Amino acid sequence: MPKSKLVPYLYLAPCLFLMALFVYYPIVENFRFAFYEFSAFSPEKVFVGFENFLNLFKDEVFYIALKNNIWYAVISIIFQVFGGLILAAILEDPITRLVSGIFRTVFFLPVVISISVIALLFNFIYNPDVGILNGLLKLVGLDEHTKAWLGDSETAIFAIIAVSQWQSIGYIMMLFVVSIQNIPRELYEAAEMDGAGRIRKFINITVPQVREMFFVATLITLTGAFTVFNEPYILTGGGPGNASEVLGTLLYNSAFFRDEMGYASAIATIILILTLVVSIIQMKVFKTGEDG
Repeated sequence: MPKSKLVPYLYLAPCLFLMALFVYYPIVENFRFAFYEFSAFSPEKVFVGFENFLNLFKDEVFYIALKNNIWYAVISIIFQVFGGLILAAILEDPITRLVSGIFRTVFFLPVVISISVIALLFNFIYNPDVGILNGLLKLVGLDEHTKAWLGDSETAIFAIIAVSQWQSIGYIMMLFVVSIQNIPRELYEAAEMDGAGRIRKFINITVPQVREMFFVATLITLTGAFTVFNEPYILTGGGPGNASEVLGTLLYNSAFFRDEMGYASAIATIILILTLVVSIIQMKVFKTGEDG
């Protein structure tokens, strides 16, 4: 190979080496560990084949966790992606552009706040005795709807999901803001000359022009929904019972509380497969990178 053609590969080599060492090698090792039964405190590993996966698919908690992750994904798409796009379009409208900087800061601020601080904040909001949410419901005469939001098995996962939407919508909104700012103004001016209103311009110009960013935002949101851990672990630890368990907390509890490292590796492998399948489906649906 001529020297001139070899140079680009030399520049890429450090990056490829680091990715292989810290990304692909751990993935391969985790997949291998899923076929063994072993403890974190013992060097001995017993090969069990597909037993960890079979036990996982027989575990009722796994299906509860998977259902909760699916709820996470569906609600996040509605509120973060669609909601973020609508917020971005409103903030980039000529009428609101003068004050949009203030609102962008307000919406983006939760993104940079520590999850520990957010957990303390929402523990206070959801407190059944002195919480703001129950206090507001009592104030408007809806006392029968007050409850222990994080302590009720029917509402715990949805209360946690609400926290994630509040924290993350600002980030997705900013992605759409950048994308909308790159849309040629001539398209909107031509639409105005044709008598198009704001809703028509949003549907016929904004939405098609941000298709690539819509794919990126959806990919980020769905991947985050299937790998979420911090919010459920800090707010409820997967409780009450297993009502707010997600795959991330199930993996953590299996590995570090029950010391079932092979079983935890099987859960991690399932999470990887789910995120890969979702990503491939999205690429096929959005046909990202293709012209037209």
